[in-house]
Amino acid sequence: MFKYIKNDLPASIVVFFVALPLCLGIALASGAPLFSGLIAGIIGGIVVGSLSGSKIGVSGPAAGLAAIVLTAIGTLGGYENFLVAVVLGGIIQLIFGLLRLGIIGYYFPSSVIKGMLTGIGIIIILKQIPHFFGYDPDPEGDFAFFQVDGENTFSEILNSINHITPGSLLIGVIGLGILLLWSNVLSKKGKIFQLIQGPLVAVVVGIIFYVLTKDSSSMAIQSSHLVSVPVPEDFSSFLGQFSFPNFSVITNPEIWVVAFTIALVASLETLLCVEATDKLDPYKNVTPTNRELLAQGTGNILSGMIGGLPITQVIVRSSANIQSGGRSKMSAIIHGFFLLISVILIPKLLNMIPLSVLAAILLIVGYKLAKPALFKTMYNLGWKQFLPFIVTVTGIVFTDLLKGIGLGLAVGIVVILIKSYQNSHFLHKEGEDVDDGKIKMTLAEEVTFFNKGAILKELDRLPEDSYLELDVRKTRYLDNDIIEILEDFSIKAKERNINIKLISERGTIENPESFIEFFKLKPKTQLN
Repeated sequence: MFKYIKNDLPASIVVFFVALPLCLGIALASGAPLFSGLIAGIIGGIVVGSLSGSKIGVSGPAAGLAAIVLTAIGTLGGYENFLVAVVLGGIIQLIFGLLRLGIIGYYFPSSVIKGMLTGIGIIIILKQIPHFFGYDPDPEGDFAFFQVDGENTFSEILNSINHITPGSLLIGVIGLGILLLWSNVLSKKGKIFQLIQGPLVAVVVGIIFYVLTKDSSSMAIQSSHLVSVPVPEDFSSFLGQFSFPNFSVITNPEIWVVAFTIALVASLETLLCVEATDKLDPYKNVTPTNRELLAQGTGNILSGMIGGLPITQVIVRSSANIQSGGRSKMSAIIHGFFLLISVILIPKLLNMIPLSVLAAILLIVGYKLAKPALFKTMYNLGWKQFLPFIVTVTGIVFTDLLKGIGLGLAVGIVVILIKSYQNSHFLHKEGEDVDDGKIKMTLAEEVTFFNKGAILKELDRLPEDSYLELDVRKTRYLDNDIIEILEDFSIKAKERNINIKLISERGTIENPESFIEFFKLKPKTQLN
């Protein structure tokens, strides 16, 4: 685990600075105590990071669950009641893992996964622009198009132009300049610049700027534009920030509905993130998905037991980890310890970090996820790849993560159905005389009910007095729906004086009496 510590330690610092505002922002957007987001981030890093088989995935509170959490806290009668649903959701995730449902993630097309990464990159950029300008009414971590502050993504950007905080904007620009200088120039000059990451330098400069300008009338940064970690007065008040589930409501059916919703959404978001991070990983490690569900379930049980938000693997943290050179799970684990230690020992120092500096870090993360060249690459792959990709991107930007992925997946399925409709068979005229009525139809290796329309259409178009040669030698699966079509066509063929020659691995037969009986006799290893 310590083999790549020289890579993982600098990466964990970057992930820490990305995770800190998101943990707090997602808690705020969820209507939950701020400390609950930090609990989820700590457990997501230390516990889930230790149990997971992912080398570069990072877990924490999920923006995709914020709306569900906000609604559930109200309908279930309080946060302690909601925590019961989080614990039960974790147990359901364990069951998902034991049932080996992690395979679901593999059924999402590559174009949709790439669209998900690009869409998240764009939404990160759009959502961070107001924070970069020093306009912070919408909390960090609110990634939905219609925001909790009543605005939408684009109206928030327009509002931010009229509410620029000079100090925040200046240090944001300085921070962005440091990040670009570090990544494009200094990181290539020596190992010291690789060990000390640009985001750490940008944050330190941000704190120094806040201290030096706090008495300035024009450049001072108000507390509303700074990180806001809860500061306990003593150890007992620190312990008082933890909440515990009220298990007396466990018989309430609404608790179980919310629990199953959390388990389903958190598992789906995790599996999609696993698929996406594995694609981003330059070393192409493969994450065991069932083990990931078990790790996430364990994390959610523990998070719910001590007052934390639901946890998923999160693409923003994971991509920041990859971009910063993280190599093993130690990066995720160390970032969790950084969260834990910092909220205990230095919460006042954390509260001096300008949000605009953290926004600058996230702008870089977003750009690396949504590079313009990727649009050209996907376009050049053809419409079957580009259409699900661009629908996913658009859906994520104008709705939210899961709806955008759902739209992209729906389009992807339609594309598959269209291609399946087109590729069920190969039809051509045989012989030297193309007008002699001899037609050959060769069925594909697998022919399902998706292909009914195409095959039925071709059979109905056959002219009277023609001769059909039907070749099924390459076919390994023939759906019963197709056999029934052939059975019905054999009756019509007699009326239209069409002769049928059936060629199979078992032999050749002219005008079979019954296609149903013929294919029942076929060995199961060849046709079902």
